[in-house]
Amino acid sequence: MNKQNISLVIRFLIFVLFVVSAVAKMFPIWAFEKQLVDLGLMSWCMAPYFSRALIAVELALGIMIIQPHYLKRIVIPSTITLLVVFCGHLTIEMVKHGAMSGNCGCFGQLIPMTPLEAFIKNVVTIILLVFVYKNSSEDNKSKNRFSVLLIIWLISTLLMYVAFPFCPCTKAATAPIPSFVVEEAIDDPSAISDTGQDVLGALPNDSGKTVIDTTKKDSVVVDAGPAKVKSRFSDYAIFGDKKVNIDNGKKIVCFFAAGCDHCQNTAKTLVKLSKNPGFPKVYIFFMDEETFKIPEFFQYAQAQLPYRVLDIPTFWTVLQQGTPDASTPGVFYMWNGNIVKNWVGIEEKAFKEKELLQVLNKK
Repeated sequence: MNKQNISLVIRFLIFVLFVVSAVAKMFPIWAFEKQLVDLGLMSWCMAPYFSRALIAVELALGIMIIQPHYLKRIVIPSTITLLVVFCGHLTIEMVKHGAMSGNCGCFGQLIPMTPLEAFIKNVVTIILLVFVYKNSSEDNKSKNRFSVLLIIWLISTLLMYVAFPFCPCTKAATAPIPSFVVEEAIDDPSAISDTGQDVLGALPNDSGKTVIDTTKKDSVVVDAGPAKVKSRFSDYAIFGDKKVNIDNGKKIVCFFAAGCDHCQNTAKTLVKLSKNPGFPKVYIFFMDEETFKIPEFFQYAQAQLPYRVLDIPTFWTVLQQGTPDASTPGVFYMWNGNIVKNWVGIEEKAFKEKELLQVLNKK
């Protein structure tokens, strides 16, 4: 096989590499946006624009590499430049967090890669592109059409913004909804057991108020809990058509994605537990992603719980405020607005039913 044929094979492999990389970042695209924000590269307001633009460039370059127009003068140099920028970013991440720490996001959630693995991949790709550059001929007599490159890029960009629409980030969109939109809903106190013991099926009063049962010989005093504070969730606590006083008494606030299997399993566990008297009321914030799956979500959980959909920037801003490493599923057990215990993600900090029961029964 001569060098020309080898170059053609390499170009096809790079086409596959870039297209797969671009498509992998699209599903789900919010995960790529979140990664950009977590890395401190930009705010949630800019992430939807930059993520789509970057994926469009990656997709366009992948397609351009298999066409002949301006291959050596524009396409290959542009592709190498992009890879060099990626290598620079990966080098910074390796210095900060370690070469084998985390997922670089090169292939989204499809193929997790460490920064070192991604760096090696990019260096190998650059070497292959240099080989292609040196062994590809560009017929100067034929007319190179820049319009072909422009059309490929425009179509790729248009595809990204049409296939993955989003609401522009505005102050109005991210600002908390004022509390006077609807009347405040008063939560009914939960039942107190005859014995007054803090056991499952007789958990402390959900309202957080001191309750004295005068019908018994020995009056039972229920702990009113810590002093009330304003939680970061309270400004968004409108579920359905009611404003809930989420900072009053004991509440469980969840952050779920409707299409997340772990979130569905967590919700199913909470529904099961909520059937016990005295269990705190559960409220859900859904991320504005695959919201059409919400009915299916509650069908799997076997009950519908009060919920509200938050746009993606607001969802992650509220979830990660004070909890920078928070991810879905997020479960927060609160008492009078104070976060007593929280569970986030699917690894060591993942939600555990036993831990929730322990903290609920703790004096």
